[in-house]
Amino acid sequence: MTDFSVFVMTGGDTDKFLQGQITADMGKIGTAFVPTAICNLKGRVQFGLWVRRVSDNADDGVQIVISSDLAEDLAKHIKKFGAFSKITLSAAKPIYPAIIDGVASFDTTDHDQTAQWQALSIATGNYWITKDTSELYQPQELRLHQRDGVAYDKGCYLGQEIVARLYFKASPKAYLHRVASADVDFFAHHAEESGLAVVNSISSLDGSEALVVARPDTIETLGATQSLQNLPLPDALQADVGRV
Repeated sequence: MTDFSVFVMTGGDTDKFLQGQITADMGKIGTAFVPTAICNLKGRVQFGLWVRRVSDNADDGVQIVISSDLAEDLAKHIKKFGAFSKITLSAAKPIYPAIIDGVASFDTTDHDQTAQWQALSIATGNYWITKDTSELYQPQELRLHQRDGVAYDKGCYLGQEIVARLYFKASPKAYLHRVASADVDFFAHHAEESGLAVVNSISSLDGSEALVVARPDTIETLGATQSLQNLPLPDALQADVGRV
């Protein structure tokens, strides 16, 4: 599924409220979409989001993009946690995958670029969380911190204690990889039994590609036994997922 919805949040407490919810630092959010997340109390990504300011005027609000099948749940979440905050959340509206200046982004106009957006997103580690993958992964497992989507010095937010502990005192054993198979059905039917957690997958000219969360040794073993290819991600996402 690659349908997305956008909300606009306005009101005097918008930045304060979102600062206590999302993993990114609102002080560093500008008018370009930034990938981020709202975690549950176990530090797992409940809502995978992209946020940006509508304009340089803070009063114009913040756009929040999410997979459409999670839009209703997000609205309920914000209503629950924002009941005593001076914020207003618009109704959800459709927004469409778009490639803007070579970057996987979004537009209110449908440019019929979904397939290209999916391919570019998988090539660049721009995963998208749906209802099926909600609450399965921690931000570091998705390499979100390597895309400026997690701030470790911004103070408290939902799940922050566990997210910070994993960063400062440990390191995820399994994390995001981009892989390919000559079998077009591999990620749909055989990945889980092989030790791969598929975040997103697409068909390709040579079979199929996917973003998966897995241990590096699992990827290596499948490369030898099932000809799974470990494809490169951008340099920033090739770095060690642990604390640098």
